[in-house]
Amino acid sequence: MTTVRRRLGDAPASDQLDPAERMSVDELRALQLERLQWTLRHAYENVPFYRKSFDAAGVHPEDCTELADLAKFPTTSKADLRDNYPFGMFAVGQDRVRRVHASSGTTGRPTVVGYTGRDIDTWATVMARSIRAAGGRPGHKVHNAYGYGLFTGGLGAHYGIEKLGATVIPVSGGMTPRQVQLIQDFRPEIIMLTPSYMLTIIDEFSKQGIDPRSSSLQVGIFGAEPWTEQMRTEIEDRMDIHAVDIYGLSEVMGPGVSQECVETKDGLHIWEDHFYPEVIDPLDRNVLTDGEQGELLFTSLTKEALPIIRYRTRDLTTLRPGTARPAMRRMDKITGRSDDMIVLRGVNLFPTQIEEIVLRTPGLAPHFQLVLTTEGRMDALGVRVEARHDTPAGRRRDAARELVQAVKDTVGVTVTCEVVDPDTLERSVGKLARLVDRRER
Repeated sequence: MTTVRRRLGDAPASDQLDPAERMSVDELRALQLERLQWTLRHAYENVPFYRKSFDAAGVHPEDCTELADLAKFPTTSKADLRDNYPFGMFAVGQDRVRRVHASSGTTGRPTVVGYTGRDIDTWATVMARSIRAAGGRPGHKVHNAYGYGLFTGGLGAHYGIEKLGATVIPVSGGMTPRQVQLIQDFRPEIIMLTPSYMLTIIDEFSKQGIDPRSSSLQVGIFGAEPWTEQMRTEIEDRMDIHAVDIYGLSEVMGPGVSQECVETKDGLHIWEDHFYPEVIDPLDRNVLTDGEQGELLFTSLTKEALPIIRYRTRDLTTLRPGTARPAMRRMDKITGRSDDMIVLRGVNLFPTQIEEIVLRTPGLAPHFQLVLTTEGRMDALGVRVEARHDTPAGRRRDAARELVQAVKDTVGVTVTCEVVDPDTLERSVGKLARLVDRRER
């Protein structure tokens, strides 16, 4: 990696940080409590769902006198938002709603979220903070390949880039050859998109005979799907950029809930002045202490249109003390979701575990798909993975055997593996569907 790109990883000067990023832990906790008490009252007084939910649990906003009291309040699930489709969770009148976003709704009714003008400004602020933590500065050009529309990624990044004082290139997703052309022509320093689509763009550079490492890009900000350290290494080595993680979800705000700082790359600092995190045991729902892995919950602290209380993200992570932003706790990279877990013959398995093995197996490309089928009365799992372009047939067979053995050794289950030709599997522009379920029902 060149010296110029290393320089982009320098920590921002203290006068470039928001006041909240310079708070002490005590100052932050006091602000959180004040904002949490406001949020609980706002939700209880203006959202019938929360009034009914709190009353059923026997709690009232006035019962929250310290941050630990939040554990007394009921959780919120994606199903709750769907049951109140489309606008039943809004806490303000329609005349104050300035924007609406929604999930894809591929597994049922979409979840709908709304924003007041102040919410949009808050979102732009935390996104600008995130891009700065990733290495972005005023004047940089940012190639935004997140999807625009009801998905929160494109517009969330767009407003944050402008708020930072950088230049947004609103490319959106798709038309991969054109993505490469625009990167070459416009020479952006930063790119924002899903990590799986970044790999697709890197492949397109090579197809066009262009060395990906020769591009102007210096930082990639990747989110919207779990990805591993092995994928970070793959992207950084092939593209010669810093690859950093951003996290968010539409129900909580959108992208910009937490961000990995480029100077440390040691987990994502949560912008705790706006989002209060908890980690619970997904089975008994007890709150876990920092350092223990469990399911991540978020409570919004400043949202007006759609306050969210103890939202169950289904993402699995661990909370840790802050480093680059000392008062703000970090969360480990999300490498699995409680609802993405595959239980195969009594063994718990996540797609990211297979990804790690694929990426360290010589001859295999980082494009794979898991296929669940039924054999007799038992579930079976097959891995379809692409070979790299320069992998000979003999090496493909060896790679398949090595992957099967590595899964057996590290995860404890037996899978099959089919190594297919390069560019065979469907490429992802947005979130990548790693799992195909063909089991008999």
